[in-house]
This record gives sequence, structure tokens and C-alpha cells, in this order.
Amino acid sequence: MGSTRLGLTDEYRENAVSLVIEDSWTIAEVARSIGTKPQALGRWVQKARQNQPAETELSKTEREEPGRLRQENQRLRLGLGYG
Repeated sequence: MGSTRLGLTDEYRENAVSLVIEDSWTIAEVARSIGTKPQALGRWVQKARQNQPAETELSKTEREEPGRLRQENQRLRLGLGYG
């Protein structure tokens, strides 16, 4: 387990980064709350985002599904059933 000059463990850094990425805190808010510089936290966040797997594109079926479901709902509301 690594540490920094401030004695912040890797786990502590990960939790701070999580507040920014997952909980939508600002870098300034988190940096102030843990007593570090926003620039340092910004580097941690940037590194974490680079290490995250890229989001995959939606398949053709997934892109078309909302439209298909809207049509299906409309048919059901009109009592036309499927097809």
C-alpha cells in the first residue's frame, strides 16, 4: 500500500477520486475536505479516468429498442395488440 507525503494511502486517494467521478463532487470541494491541493486531486482523477475501460457503443438493436417500445406501447394503448 503506497502513501504520499501527506500520509494518504492509495485507498484514501481512490475514495477521494470516487467522490469526484461517481458522486459528482467538485475537485475543489474534495481537495479542501481532505487537505490537499486541487491540482494533485485533479491528476488523480485524470489518471483514474484514463484507466477506466472505454464505454462500449450501443448495438443496433439497443439503439432501435426505444423506438420499437414506443410503437408497441402506442399499439397497446389503442387496443391493437402486437403485430
